[in-house]
Amino acid sequence: SISHLLPAPKPKPRTPPRLSLLPRRRSRAAGAISASASAASDFLAPVPSLKSRLAAGDTLYGLFLLSFSPTLAEIAALAGYDYVVVDMEHGPGGITEALACLRALDAARTPAVLRLPEACPVWAKKALDLGPAGLMLPAVESPAAAAEAVSHCRYPPRGVRGAAYPIVRASAYGLDDSYLSRCEDDTLIICQVETAAGVAEIDAIAAVEGVDVVQMGPLDLSASMGYLWDPGNRKVRAALREAERKVLEARKKKDAAPKTNAAYLGGFAMPNDPAEQLKHRGYHMVAGAVDIGLFRKAALEDVKRFKDASMEIGEAEGEEEDEKEDGYWSE
Repeated sequence: SISHLLPAPKPKPRTPPRLSLLPRRRSRAAGAISASASAASDFLAPVPSLKSRLAAGDTLYGLFLLSFSPTLAEIAALAGYDYVVVDMEHGPGGITEALACLRALDAARTPAVLRLPEACPVWAKKALDLGPAGLMLPAVESPAAAAEAVSHCRYPPRGVRGAAYPIVRASAYGLDDSYLSRCEDDTLIICQVETAAGVAEIDAIAAVEGVDVVQMGPLDLSASMGYLWDPGNRKVRAALREAERKVLEARKKKDAAPKTNAAYLGGFAMPNDPAEQLKHRGYHMVAGAVDIGLFRKAALEDVKRFKDASMEIGEAEGEEEDEKEDGYWSE
């Protein structure tokens, strides 16, 4: 997000007390102006980073955007989601389409996370140059793969990210002099653990320096365990619970060893495991919905409501006409 570049509101000068015995009256116009100024001040204030909110103990609720619609991205932001994941792994769009969604989300002051098609330096470089709040890297199965994913997000000598910071959107096209000093601290790196092999190594993956969030992937995990058609299988649920336990226990131990890394826990809600349950189990980031799924559900319910209602209305109108006709002839 580049919202931190907006000018901060100037402090109001202190005014001396009024030496008057009459009570002060505040006009409605003055009250409206004050409220507008307060709203403008809030809008100009920098948006807190996802990292800072997680560190403050917030539980973040997000939406996955597969349609690549800037309009739906804007609606999601205005609805109050804490973050929106623009999904380049399963959605039809690429970098150009993601850019339009990032602009809509930035305008509505909501952090955007880009999910990459694969964890590779080329995709990471192009995505980071757009200026998202974070990256989600799929199918991380080992600590070595996690360390490599982190290196894709960092400039040399700490990583392998290509340097074009004087001209890319992430640095406000070179106008943001602070970008290099803060970009790696601000960017949230999310590693998806979504296979049986990854779950077996999840505690080591979560301990890799630079991994901020471990994101569980229940659908891919069920497929890797041989239960593609049964993601709610008890064996899949047991594997998820064990992975959750390891990550959450590591977070608790971090207080005793603050210099060690312990990633936060992120997850996807499922029909058999709704978002509220993930929150109650201690997840720090919860993706509770997908824009396509929300529209599909609303569209199906809308059509059903109309079809069901049209039958009832037609029957009622026919009965009313029969009563009128009966009354007319009876006279």
